[in-house]
Amino acid sequence: MSENINIEEEHRIRQAFKDKNWSDIKSEDSWVIFKVMSEFVQGFEKLAKIGPCVTIYGSARTKEENPYYQIAVEIASRLVRQGYGVITGGGPGIMEAGNKGARLEGGKSVGLKIYLPFESESNIYIDPDKLISFDYFFVRKVMFMKYSQGFIVMPGGFGTLDELFEAMTLIQTKKIGRFPIILVGKSYWTGLIEWIKDVMITEKNIHPEDLLLISMVDSAQEAVAIIDDFYAKYLLQPNF
Repeated sequence: MSENINIEEEHRIRQAFKDKNWSDIKSEDSWVIFKVMSEFVQGFEKLAKIGPCVTIYGSARTKEENPYYQIAVEIASRLVRQGYGVITGGGPGIMEAGNKGARLEGGKSVGLKIYLPFESESNIYIDPDKLISFDYFFVRKVMFMKYSQGFIVMPGGFGTLDELFEAMTLIQTKKIGRFPIILVGKSYWTGLIEWIKDVMITEKNIHPEDLLLISMVDSAQEAVAIIDDFYAKYLLQPNF
C-alpha cells in the first residue's frame, strides 16, 4: 500500500513540474514572498488585539470520548476563568477541545488554521472573528510563539512535537523570553523525557538545566496553576 502511495505522489510531482522550466519555477518563488508577507500582516493585525492567551497543542486525531480530550476542555475552561484566552491550531481533536472549553466559559477562542489535505475544516468553537488561516507552517509557528503566554502540550504526533521543540529551542537560545511549557499526561511523555535524560544529556548535547524549561502534569488544575504561579512571580495578571 505505501509503495502505491509513493508512486502516486511521485507521479503528482512529475506532472506539476512537467511543463515548467527553471525560470517559471523561480518566478513563482518570487510571488510566494507576497503570500508569506500577507499571512504575516494578517496574523499580526488580528492577534495583536486579542490580549493574553495560552496555546493548547495536541493531536487532531483525539476523539471526544478520550480522557485527554476532556482534560483539554477543562484546562481551557480554567484558563478562561483565570482571565486568559485560548489559542489552538483550529482543527479537530485536542484543538477542538481547547476551543470548546474556552467557548463554554465565554472566553476568547482563537484558531490558527493550516490548510492540510486531512484537516479541511476548522472546528465550530472558534470565535468567527478570531479564525486565521495559513498556508505556511512557519508563519503560523511565529504567531503561536509571539502571542502565547504559555504552552499546554497534550499528547500528539509530529506536529505537536515540532511546536514543543521549537519553543524549547527558542527559549534555550534566548531568542524569545521564557514562558511556561507544560506537558500533560505523564504516561505519554515520560518515555520521551527519559530518552532525553539518558541519551541527549549523557551525550552532552544539551545541558541538564534545559529540562527545567518544561513541567509535566496529569491534571488540568496542575497545568493552570503552573501558569498562574509563573506570572505571579513577576506580579503580573492576565491583563498584562
